[in-house]
Amino acid sequence: MDYSAFFSNALDGLRQEGRYRVFADIERVAGAFPRARYHDGERVRDVIVWCSNDYLGMGQNDKVRQAMHRSIDLSGTGAGGTRNIAGTNHSHVLLERELADLHDKEAALLFTSGYVSNWAALSTLAAKLPNCVVLSDAGNHASMIEGIRHSRAEYRIFKHNCPDDLARCLREVEPDRAKLVAFESVYSMDGDIAPIAELCDVAEQYDAMTYLDEVHAVGLYGRRGAGIAERDGVMNRLTIIQGTLGKAFGVIGGYIASSAPVIDFVRSFASGFIFTTALPPMLAAGALASVRHLKESQWERKAQQDRVRLLRERLDDRGIPHRANPSHIVPVMVGDPVKCRTVANRLLDDFDIYIQPINYPTVPRGTERLRLTPSPLHSRGDIEQLVEALDEVWEQTGLARAPRTRVKMPQAAPAHAWRPKEPAMCTACRQLLAMSSDRAMLEAHPRA
Repeated sequence: MDYSAFFSNALDGLRQEGRYRVFADIERVAGAFPRARYHDGERVRDVIVWCSNDYLGMGQNDKVRQAMHRSIDLSGTGAGGTRNIAGTNHSHVLLERELADLHDKEAALLFTSGYVSNWAALSTLAAKLPNCVVLSDAGNHASMIEGIRHSRAEYRIFKHNCPDDLARCLREVEPDRAKLVAFESVYSMDGDIAPIAELCDVAEQYDAMTYLDEVHAVGLYGRRGAGIAERDGVMNRLTIIQGTLGKAFGVIGGYIASSAPVIDFVRSFASGFIFTTALPPMLAAGALASVRHLKESQWERKAQQDRVRLLRERLDDRGIPHRANPSHIVPVMVGDPVKCRTVANRLLDDFDIYIQPINYPTVPRGTERLRLTPSPLHSRGDIEQLVEALDEVWEQTGLARAPRTRVKMPQAAPAHAWRPKEPAMCTACRQLLAMSSDRAMLEAHPRA
């Protein structure tokens, strides 16, 4: 077999379909988010990033950075191996306690990423529960799907966000079998939100465990940033809540939170936990600082919701089609892989705006898009610049316009919940203040 030809032909096929992925060489700049340096061959230039999952800019937060510096000085860099052999660093213990408290659960368990936490937890639970059948939402993330498949347990897929179809699937399962219902709260590509309470109603009726992925919601929703389940007052109804430290919390890592027996069970049986090097102490320390900050501060959540609302309104004004949803994710719909890449390239080359195109298999064919994620640190001027650029590229590319629509966003956190401790601003906002026309918002920002 000509192995080289096989690989080359497969890659050529991706290029012909317009699905070949090109990674932009981006260098994040501490204190300047969402601005970054783009390395274009020998040329380096400043760009504005509009597609980061550092949703609240916590990767630039002074408290987080300082906590990580202190941890390096105290403990060094790596964890020294698996927790099973090298021992559990005290920062792991503190972070797991904080995460358990965040979700009002008895215990939590850290993993090296959100992907690994889904894969390890779901594969272990579904494999070990006797005669288990997994009920999986049709829109679930690849990490959940791979974990379920790896378990070799029977699984059934119910229609996306459809409690009635979940009930239909559960009716077909023998009553005495173990059952695990797995779904997400915020779905990352369409930005829609699950009817958690209704899905719990069905699961409870059929004596099924529930597993909720809150990866795109933790830090962003709820009084203390615990996610949609906290916002909707249903955390106590979920058997297991899974989250990430690599998005709104601005670091890296994943976790699950549940009852003490469930957590101890996964800790004791999950190969994805037992046999991999632990999260470095400096990352655990940074995540701990971020979680603690977002439990108290409402500024980041409120400012992000304001930015999302403004961006949607300005896109509507120009007829730029975006998928309606009640979350912070703004999918701008293109519908063609080649044109999607063309739009992204034009934005980067002509306007210094970086947005990665989203194509199949991440989204279904014909729904290719630009996935925008406004943050608290995107200024009103940044939004105007983005919309002007999109409007011009849309016209030049001959893409269809959309009728005016407005999406109702979730209620912002009450202003009285914000209790600043110091009047000073963080580094990121201090640098952004000079460039922003929205001075009042930034001047109100407490020290991060």
